[in-house]
Amino acid sequence: MTLFSSLTRCFGTALIALSAATAVAAQDDNVLRIVPQADLKILDPIWTTAFVTRDHGYMVYDTLFAIDGEGQVRPQMVDTYTASPDAKTWTFQLRDGLAFHDGKPVTSADVIASLRRWGQRDNLGQRLFAALDTLEAVDERGFRMTFKQPFGMVLEALAKPSGSPAFIMPERVANTPADKQIEEYIGSGPYVFAKDEFRAGEKVVYLKNTDYVPRSEEPSGLAGGKNVYVDRVEWIILKDAQTQVSAITNGEIDMLSWMPYEHYEALKANPKLEVVAGTSPGSYFLHLNHHIPPFDNPKIAQAALMAVNQQALLRAQLVFPELYTSCTSLYPCGSPLASEQTSYFTGKPQFAAAKQLLKEAGYDGKPVVLMQPADFGLLNKLPPVMAQLLREAGFKVDMQAMDWPTLLMRRAKKDPVANGGWNLFITGWGNSDNMNPLYFAPLTGNGEQGWFGWAVNDEIERLKAEFVATTDPAQRKRLAEEIQIAAFDSGLMAPLGEQRPQSVIRKDVVSGVITAPVNVFWNLRKNGG
Repeated sequence: MTLFSSLTRCFGTALIALSAATAVAAQDDNVLRIVPQADLKILDPIWTTAFVTRDHGYMVYDTLFAIDGEGQVRPQMVDTYTASPDAKTWTFQLRDGLAFHDGKPVTSADVIASLRRWGQRDNLGQRLFAALDTLEAVDERGFRMTFKQPFGMVLEALAKPSGSPAFIMPERVANTPADKQIEEYIGSGPYVFAKDEFRAGEKVVYLKNTDYVPRSEEPSGLAGGKNVYVDRVEWIILKDAQTQVSAITNGEIDMLSWMPYEHYEALKANPKLEVVAGTSPGSYFLHLNHHIPPFDNPKIAQAALMAVNQQALLRAQLVFPELYTSCTSLYPCGSPLASEQTSYFTGKPQFAAAKQLLKEAGYDGKPVVLMQPADFGLLNKLPPVMAQLLREAGFKVDMQAMDWPTLLMRRAKKDPVANGGWNLFITGWGNSDNMNPLYFAPLTGNGEQGWFGWAVNDEIERLKAEFVATTDPAQRKRLAEEIQIAAFDSGLMAPLGEQRPQSVIRKDVVSGVITAPVNVFWNLRKNGG
């Protein structure tokens, strides 16, 4: 049997299984079936920055503040708050009606425990707690933050939309050590995670939280009322793009949260379907492991960045020019902090200069391991192109294929390549992730306390400390640009260009899609239900 026929048989079997699994559910108009961005295996949204786990987090948990459709911070779980004239003391009161899925009310003790755990893993949370003097309960629904010095991003930190949002969990769950994943998945959000129906690689089920009290405001971005109009949401795991397209075309699923790019024109032309903007634009980045050779040498890291050809990479992954654009800034192009000051980085290949740097740095010719998420259609076409570009720049490359959940686990390994470590991988980020240097998880220079890659760069950390202390837009703009230059000069990472992700829904069957900083699945209606 050929590989092609084997794959065809597998995909056909998947569709038959899906049809059988959904035949009963199809009788219920209030069941919404969605193909998520990726397979969900890590369920702790504080432990990883993976998008699919973040999206799972927004189903189950809630946040104190949220970013609205205009990019402004709005209260979410918080009812009222005040800041002292010197901006050192902040007092918050939770709104009425907040309860966890086990029926217990949300208290200030739950908030404090959740923030403390989040603050150990998130880079902005780490800085907030470093500036914090005390975090204490005022009463059952009130808590107070007192800072040693003014902290310019209090609300922005509590409303951080992606990376590791500050999700609120019960105190007993939040007391789980930060380096260990939680084992109980109870939140206060709009959906209840049906753990007994969870099948990794197959299906994730969420039930409407009938006790959830949404805010009275209209939904806007991640803020406002999180209204649920369906009884049940099923995430159906389909990894193959053609299988996804066949499933939504045949009515076996209702929504693709992330459209497979190569099928854009066919999906757009289908009169039964509608292509919609479910989330804001984003960027691809090449990430390097600075903890082990060879990218612990800045010259060798710079050489890797010089190999980047944004147009070739974007064309291979996204196919259609209207879905992508080149951008050399670390921050979203067109955003307030975007800058053209990128040192030597141009987004175009500089092979001769890269080879010279490798010669000067004494690169020993050992292969660098580039991880490829072979099953992840939103990323898997980028690594083969990047591998060839690196080879043309003078590197030997060992591209290793694996599934996306395995890559997410492996990138946490700090071991040498010979012991299962890694050197490079590519991932995507939304504009909500890299809109400023304190939101952007990989923009760290604090070594093993930082994001995967563990770069040591005291200059970046010093500049970030200045950024987080000020609220002046002009000062933030200057500091963000200096951080960007320092990142390029150390070869921290490389932007590969911007994408415009789209969702696909069954027209006249699904409505209410909200364009938000991340994919959200509240406000959706099925057949007008």
